[in-house]
Amino acid sequence: MLQASQRTALSGPALIRLLARLADVDVPESRQSLSDRLSQWLGWTDAIALSSALSGNSPTVAANARPVGRVEEDECVRVRSLLAKAITSDSVLAAPKRRAPGMLPAAAPAHSSVPVETPADYALFRQRYVAQQQSMETAVGNLRGRLRGMLATRTPAMARLAVVDAVMERALSERERNLLASLPVLLAAHFERLREASQKAAAAAGDGDHTDPASKAAAVAPDAWLDVFRKDMQSVLLAELEVRLQPVEGLLAALRSR
Repeated sequence: MLQASQRTALSGPALIRLLARLADVDVPESRQSLSDRLSQWLGWTDAIALSSALSGNSPTVAANARPVGRVEEDECVRVRSLLAKAITSDSVLAAPKRRAPGMLPAAAPAHSSVPVETPADYALFRQRYVAQQQSMETAVGNLRGRLRGMLATRTPAMARLAVVDAVMERALSERERNLLASLPVLLAAHFERLREASQKAAAAAGDGDHTDPASKAAAVAPDAWLDVFRKDMQSVLLAELEVRLQPVEGLLAALRSR
């Protein structure tokens, strides 16, 4: 009797677990501690700046700084909601009502008002994914900077935390950007796997294989794989948003503690 393979349950961010599922790979838990990993990521100039932020004199703060209020909380909620809505309402990721098999919407020529249908191509999805990443990076970066500025006006300990956060953002932003830039590449492989599986199922249906459920599904809805991919891409984008918002949540929690 064949037994299903047992995958190790990951305890990391939802983004890592989701990517492992889409890629159908078993990702082992890292045995490195966070401090060991950071020591590999930080350059010597970053290490000096971080050491200075941690061991230097506490920054001075204003005596009449106002406490964090609903404005800051609401702003964080607003930014998160706007970015999430931009992902879930993206027209490229929305399932079409009716469309010819294997086609995606494309811009119509300037002289025509009739929509043009083009074959499914990952390039459109990749372009939209990168655009969403740029929007997230800008909005989250601005929000993080504002919260850090507020933190710097609280207690000396909070002001020190703001300095540490600024140093860490500078030190890790390039690595983060490079790692997140690999997500469209991973999704491209997922796109091709889904399309290839659908093509094989459709071929089996065309050969008269009516016993395979996948073949029946491919014959009835040959573009169902595209809807699956759209949902998966949305899930990855939303999971990436949560990862990007983690520093913001940390700063907001520090502000609440005052």
